[in-house]
Amino acid sequence: MRKNNPSDYDLVKQYVNGNQDSIDVLILRHKDRVYTYIYLIVKNHQLTEDLFQDTFIKVIRSLRLGKYKDNGKFLAWVLRIAHNLIIDHFRKEKQNNTFSKDDYELDIFNSSKFCDQNCEDDLIRGQIHDDIRSLVEELPPDQREVVILRHYKDLSFKEIADQTNVSINTALGRMRYALINMRKSIEDRNMSLTIQ
Repeated sequence: MRKNNPSDYDLVKQYVNGNQDSIDVLILRHKDRVYTYIYLIVKNHQLTEDLFQDTFIKVIRSLRLGKYKDNGKFLAWVLRIAHNLIIDHFRKEKQNNTFSKDDYELDIFNSSKFCDQNCEDDLIRGQIHDDIRSLVEELPPDQREVVILRHYKDLSFKEIADQTNVSINTALGRMRYALINMRKSIEDRNMSLTIQ
């Protein structure tokens, strides 16, 4: 362990082992990047402050519950938490039928009355696509192949069976297991794959 300049991993370990000061060092080390990331998306200082605080509250809770598995990417993990909180905020805002406001004036360019999908929907949709893509990538190769051929190439199960030299039942079975595995990953990570 480096005493003068401990790594994120060292600091996380120290915090989990009871050293409260190490979380302060981690927050100070990454606060500018996290704050800027949130602000570039929400473009509102007060909301950024709220989401920034919520992000680190969730980071601290997750560390206490042992939910962080170190893979050398502490900052990426924190940014992912921030991103999910931003999406949750936009979902709630949409459910409450509120729209982005600037000086209490309705932003008509972001209103669902004037466009089919607003920037929040685009952001959420993009995140959902990324999440699904990463779930598909984690599947075993035979299951991943069936999902890609079915949902991205739009092939029938007969066409999939022919192309992969297996029976239709095997192709269907692989799809079934792929969906079971993806659902389990979604539940394990507490992911939300809906816009509303």
